[in-house]
Amino acid sequence: MTVSENHKGGTVSDRRSIKNSGITLLLASILTIGFTTIGFSGAVSAATDDLIEKGQYMVWAGGCIGCHTDVKNKKPELAGGLALKTPFGIFYSPNITPDKETGIGNWSDEDFLNAFRQGLNPAGEHYYPVFPYPTYTKMRDADILAIKAYLFSLKPVRSVVKDHDVQPPFGMRFLQGFWKAMNFTPGEFQDTTGKSAEWNRGAYLVEAVGHCGECHTPRSELGALDHSMALAGTVKGPDGGLVPNITPHPKTGIGEWTEDDIIELLKNGMKPDYDDVQGGMEEAVIFGLKYLKDADLKAMAVYLLSLDPIDNLIEKPKK
Repeated sequence: MTVSENHKGGTVSDRRSIKNSGITLLLASILTIGFTTIGFSGAVSAATDDLIEKGQYMVWAGGCIGCHTDVKNKKPELAGGLALKTPFGIFYSPNITPDKETGIGNWSDEDFLNAFRQGLNPAGEHYYPVFPYPTYTKMRDADILAIKAYLFSLKPVRSVVKDHDVQPPFGMRFLQGFWKAMNFTPGEFQDTTGKSAEWNRGAYLVEAVGHCGECHTPRSELGALDHSMALAGTVKGPDGGLVPNITPHPKTGIGEWTEDDIIELLKNGMKPDYDDVQGGMEEAVIFGLKYLKDADLKAMAVYLLSLDPIDNLIEKPKK
């Protein structure tokens, strides 16, 4: 389980085959419409090396590589095409290299902000929440545009991605507005007064950039997150897998873990019992979390251990 150490180039070359849809793979909602890779209008702004480096860091923290790279079929990094299987159909992740015809090479800054903030493509159409815009909406503008700067610094890859195979009536576009009205609240993350800078940094990484709740929070039948059970795990994770409770409950969560235990898992994929993580969490570590600064990993640990514990045992349903 190794990854190329060519951080500046941003290429991940030696890694395990993707076992499931990864950390950012979500259950698609019944009431939204699909991803597109429509060309964007607007010139690419010149980016400094510092901005590009910051953008690469946000790509690691945000889990972009795991969803936008079809490793199994040996496709180029971030060129899309990964099949995301959901109860509503199969979605194919888009090409997010700066190719002008098949990727995002014509996206403007405004297009990028609208995608993350509002879940809209440049044509004004709504994305399915397999792209976790309901959580990415909390990201700060500067971090979103840093991601754009990094992606636009990469070599364009011409890669035509398959159309989604969505079961009717889930692809009916006029329904998307109803789902958003009921389940989507746009808005940037705000620091909590009275909390430390470290705590707020951890909260931002967990609740916005890292979008941990998109996998670790159970959903309604319509694919909306159940915020009353935030981070308490689910038996219906990506590809129907089990996703653990990461609230600090002493019996069913991570309440017995130390900060160092959490850091070790995020950095090396190793749990306190010396078992290694699998599936989506494995990919999250391989494709990004392992590269985060120790201070950021500690901030995430501090935040997670400060949450209210929720008693929610995650195990395979009895037949």
